[in-house]
Amino acid sequence: MSAINLPMGPKEIQELLPHRFPMLLLDRVTEIDVEAKTIKGFKNLTINESFFQGHFPGQPIMPGVLILEAMAQLTGVLGFSVSGNSHKEGYLYLFAGIDNVRFKQSAYPGDCLQMEAQVQSSKRGIHKVAAQAYVDGRLICSADIICAERKVSE
Repeated sequence: MSAINLPMGPKEIQELLPHRFPMLLLDRVTEIDVEAKTIKGFKNLTINESFFQGHFPGQPIMPGVLILEAMAQLTGVLGFSVSGNSHKEGYLYLFAGIDNVRFKQSAYPGDCLQMEAQVQSSKRGIHKVAAQAYVDGRLICSADIICAERKVSE
């Protein structure tokens, strides 16, 4: 595997993940430790995000499922960075499960959703990852994300 150049912006993230606008919910990856299997990154939330238009008018809040999706995308970048694979080679990271989800606070336009994740266990392409999201240093969401790296046919 080649060296990981940090920080990763949208172009580099899209070389690993298949997600594109409006579903790409990761703006930058700031740290990856392949040995420790940890990663940090963020999503800047702006009022222009399409989901804020309907969730909720006059009281925009980032939907919890999209916070989880952003955390899962960060997890996918970590998985691909550790394995050396990418979606360009026909691989995908797929949700296999999610446990112990806790929402502590909401995320709003103008917030920077800072996320981190660490692989807890891996077996035969199934990975359990502890992930957290923060705003201004306050925990807003935590979850154990279970994902599967799979080679898919086109």
